[in-house]
Amino acid sequence: MARASLAMNRTDEDRAAQLPPGVPIVRAVDRAIALLRAFRPEQPRLGLSELARQVGLDKGTARRLLLTLQLNELVEYDEHSQSYALAVGLIELGSAVTTGRELRDIAGPYLTEIAEKTGATAFIWVHIAGRGLCVDRVRASLPHVDATWFAVGAQAPLNCGGGPRVLLAYLDDEQRRLALSIELPKRAPASQTDPALLWREADRIRAQGWELAADDFFIGLTGVGVPIFDRSGALAGALSISSLTSIVAPQGHPVHLDALRDAAARIGARLLPG
Repeated sequence: MARASLAMNRTDEDRAAQLPPGVPIVRAVDRAIALLRAFRPEQPRLGLSELARQVGLDKGTARRLLLTLQLNELVEYDEHSQSYALAVGLIELGSAVTTGRELRDIAGPYLTEIAEKTGATAFIWVHIAGRGLCVDRVRASLPHVDATWFAVGAQAPLNCGGGPRVLLAYLDDEQRRLALSIELPKRAPASQTDPALLWREADRIRAQGWELAADDFFIGLTGVGVPIFDRSGALAGALSISSLTSIVAPQGHPVHLDALRDAAARIGARLLPG
């Protein structure tokens, strides 16, 4: 099911319960946001019929909302392909997002260094509402690796991948329960989706201090993640790499673990307590 309809899958009662008493959901705003969320890195252009179908609207309503978004430079319309795409106005809005900004600004040079040193794609993750948010990424130049990498701004459940699973390990019990209550996709045969097993795995990862996640996102790819702590010792995020298993862990052990830990420590030493 498309990401755009995740919020709409919850009952109106469940979603309204998150608002103060007596404050209704503004339906037009809600539907416009759902249209924006329908676009994905792997499907950046969508036609009117597909957008309306994904969001559950008739085409007339969807078109009126899209025209309003277009006037505000949040979507653009291509006459030739008769399709819509996200527009530059969203980049301007995104530049004002504060979540993960300090971590991203500090970690940037270290992320590039790690990607160059390991030959793997490097990521910075933060926890938000039970999921991992990718706040930065440096992709290794490996033409023989064909995978859909998480883009900056993408969110991931915490059951798969080195970075997201490290985040799960260092959440408190309440946050961990929330993370394990959401949909946990089985992306590959090795993906773990059982909440009880994932809870035990999180305890193991926390005791170990790092995670090696093999074949749980794509068969043949392995991720390694380590936590990042700020100066007060609080969890600030996770640093991870992902590539072919032969690059990351050819003998079943992460060959670049020391480099990851060192980079995470250097990043954390510059992070003020949150």
